[in-house]
Amino acid sequence: MRTLRVVGIHEDGKSIVCEDPARRERFLLPADEKLRAAARGDITRLGQIEVETESQMRPREIQARIRAGESVQQVASSAGVPEARVERFAYPVLLERSRMAELAQAAHPVREDGPDVRTLGEVVAYAFGVRGQDYHQAEWDAWKGDDGRWVVALRWQTGRSDMVAHWSFAPGAHGGTVNALDEQSEDLLEPNRTPRALRAVEPEPLPAPEPEPEPEPEPQPEQQALIDEPADAPKPKPKPRKNHPAVPAWEDVLLGVRSQRG
Repeated sequence: MRTLRVVGIHEDGKSIVCEDPARRERFLLPADEKLRAAARGDITRLGQIEVETESQMRPREIQARIRAGESVQQVASSAGVPEARVERFAYPVLLERSRMAELAQAAHPVREDGPDVRTLGEVVAYAFGVRGQDYHQAEWDAWKGDDGRWVVALRWQTGRSDMVAHWSFAPGAHGGTVNALDEQSEDLLEPNRTPRALRAVEPEPLPAPEPEPEPEPEPQPEQQALIDEPADAPKPKPKPRKNHPAVPAWEDVLLGVRSQRG
């Protein structure tokens, strides 16, 4: 690395002229805020200028996003800068979030009849004990919601499931208050209540198929004749009975008597 010496100010009044004493080469150095911060030894301001130069995201925006719950990794990825350059601005905000999560544990859960005498931390620790879970493995966090109110979260693992519960936190006298925001937070506040029963969904009954009509029995010949014959057809007249001559009986012939049979 070569050492340069300051020769003077350029005629444009915006740059400083530097020279390499060995080679007599001259260089122009912009007399900007970054140079002035370096001359003062202001490392914080110098790092801030670097972030503003390399990214369109300003430090105030970085801190606002961290305060809203984003991580350093998420902000760095969005800004396109190394995480180390985001951490210097995120660090005080992360401390603020950690402090609010700690204060929320000392707040009192709000119930139907008013705030609980126990703190949120005490109630949650008892719930974990009832369930046989390790409370020390759970992690607390806090951030500011879109409405400007603080949200406190508790994350833990049950088997292979990642669980999270949320409360709204209102700082105030005697530790402030917290209100459950989801089902998980409600369950932790009421560990002894009867679990919600799952109702089986019964399938809708299918419509029964319509029975096929039974085939009608085939008519007998007599019935078929009646069916084929029109209702108004004239009935056939009975044939007249023929009169045959009476044949005398044998005894009449012998006695000479005419029979009276007709």
